[in-house]
Amino acid sequence: MILKATQLLAAIVFAGWLMIWIVRPTKTYQNQWSPQLLSETDSTYFGRQGTNILIYTFPILFISVLGCIYLHLVKRTDNSQSGSSTHSLAAWKRPVVVNWPLGIVSGIELTFCVLFLVLLIWFYTMYLVVNFSNSHQSHSQDTGEMLKLWQTRLDGAGIRLALLGDLCCAFLFFPVIRGSSLLPLVGLTSESSIRYHVWLGHITLAVFSAHSVCYIVYWASTNKIDEMLKWDNTGIANVPGEIAILAGLTMWATTFPRIRRKMFELFFYTHQLYIAFLFFYMLHVGVSHFCVILPGVYLFMVDRYLRFLQSRTKVRLVSARLLPSESIELNFAKSPGLAFEPLSVVFINVPGVSSLQWHPFTVSSSSNLEPERLSVIIKKEGKWTQKLYRTLSSPVPQDRLDVSVEGPYGPVSKNFLRYDSLILVSGGSGITPFISIIRELIHQRTTLNRPTPAVLLICAFKTSADLTMLDLLLPVSGCISDLSGLDLRIEAFVTREKSATDDAQNNIQTIWFKPLPSDVPISPVLGPNGWLWLAAIVSSSFVAFLLLISILQRYYIYPIDHNTNSVFSYSSRSVLNVLFVCICIMAAASAAVLWNKRENSKQEKQIQNIDAPTPTTSPGSRFYNADRELESVPQDSLVKATKIHFDGRPPLKKMLLEFDGSNVGVMASGPRGMRHEVATICSSGLADNLHFESISFSW
Repeated sequence: MILKATQLLAAIVFAGWLMIWIVRPTKTYQNQWSPQLLSETDSTYFGRQGTNILIYTFPILFISVLGCIYLHLVKRTDNSQSGSSTHSLAAWKRPVVVNWPLGIVSGIELTFCVLFLVLLIWFYTMYLVVNFSNSHQSHSQDTGEMLKLWQTRLDGAGIRLALLGDLCCAFLFFPVIRGSSLLPLVGLTSESSIRYHVWLGHITLAVFSAHSVCYIVYWASTNKIDEMLKWDNTGIANVPGEIAILAGLTMWATTFPRIRRKMFELFFYTHQLYIAFLFFYMLHVGVSHFCVILPGVYLFMVDRYLRFLQSRTKVRLVSARLLPSESIELNFAKSPGLAFEPLSVVFINVPGVSSLQWHPFTVSSSSNLEPERLSVIIKKEGKWTQKLYRTLSSPVPQDRLDVSVEGPYGPVSKNFLRYDSLILVSGGSGITPFISIIRELIHQRTTLNRPTPAVLLICAFKTSADLTMLDLLLPVSGCISDLSGLDLRIEAFVTREKSATDDAQNNIQTIWFKPLPSDVPISPVLGPNGWLWLAAIVSSSFVAFLLLISILQRYYIYPIDHNTNSVFSYSSRSVLNVLFVCICIMAAASAAVLWNKRENSKQEKQIQNIDAPTPTTSPGSRFYNADRELESVPQDSLVKATKIHFDGRPPLKKMLLEFDGSNVGVMASGPRGMRHEVATICSSGLADNLHFESISFSW
């Protein structure tokens, strides 16, 4: 009941915030509501900035705090047994768009995308209608002293494009807040919603570019091209706006998939120009107007600083398993208080490989089955992973590897448990997220003795050496009999070989690392009650920020300009506000982290003393040269559950449509073509029992 009430309150506040954006371009708002709001909130403590803080910033931060409380309550509730799923929205959750540039889009997602586009069209069209009607009246009244009508309208269209860009910017940062309390309220995670940030980024920069072109043409046509060199003390400053759009265009040029995938470092480094873009954009419009997009930026700053604090420590890397498929399983020590759900993601930095690069990887372990371990699997593909593999597989034994970690981030509940059956379709290293699901099912069945869905794992590999990925279904400390209680069937397909090949390198090599006293297990940066601490950070830092700017306004700015905004420098006011925001966020977040670090240190001392001897031999794979392994280990439950097919791709349509079950969840992870094929089958309507669950790791 409390959870539903919290969600309802958040929805009401968000609807009110959205309504402000909807009515903002209308004559009623501009001529009646806006002047009244300004007059009623034009205090000596906040000035006109207080109006935008009240109607644009405060509602979203309030929803963020509500979301933290909601997620804390969800975490305290046993959500692992969600019972039968209600299918009232099943049709809406089915993929309706596949193979478009948008990727796999469900009915709900498509509806929201269309509604957002309608909002953009409404927002800009209404502004133009109001502006054009006013400009026509002004022009008809005094034609001789007015500019040409088209120039006046071009000026108005340029201003309205900037306001449209504000609307896009207001949503731009929400998808990239990794520890967001907003996204889970609507069932999203940062890794699954990153594409919304990409789409919004394209629209935002296209709109701001059009705004810039409009003004260049306008100034050129009115012989005022020297306006480009003006930096007014009050009002709109043109030079900062030009710097902002140049920073934005530089970012934009490197975000297209071909450049981003082939030259990731160029994309990564140029994307840091978002700081310059935001800072000079604020200097361009003034901090009062910047408060319109402040909530997303504010929450992103809180999240980014918490990530910075977590990344400063070196975590303890316990061991690494090297597979013949040139994949690596890294096993970290973790605090028992760190709980995460399957499909979670961690960001890893290895200074010995690259001091600046952070790469996301799906967590393959279960925090319940392995309370003191966190594992990730890395496939040797790009330059970074190739260098990491060479480092670990070098003839000179590695007894230590410095690693920093951010996360984990992921879903807040086990949605896959609501199905009677699961079909997991993977290609290559795409099996990684499903390993965490299977390990969690092992815990649910063996430890908690709860019923679990029947699982069909369909996995495709290029070579028989890749079959060793299946060995990772069991943790490094796991027992073979752990799988015996699961209704698990594995259909493995080797696509480029007609039979198993002989290879001397058929062993899984395990490397054990020696820790330093300074190494710590991965711990929740804000402790086990992290969501409550995040609510405290957001609320306390924002209240402190309001207190500081009210003192600044009342005792320094107001005596100078008396709320006229025509004397005190916009740039100075903006810089001071940025300084206050940074001080408040850093102080609140640092205090929370230090407070929780004392509690984490007690568990760290216990885990630090865990040591494991280096094995004298490496274990052989149970699947490499599988025919002989099946004969030699007939009792191995994992091998018995597996059927291997050579020289062919999995017949996905046949396997999915012929699967028995009334409530079947389908997940796909791997190559884009395979994911789209699975989504197409599930959305075809040929089998009403298949419910596609979209997962995305497209950072």
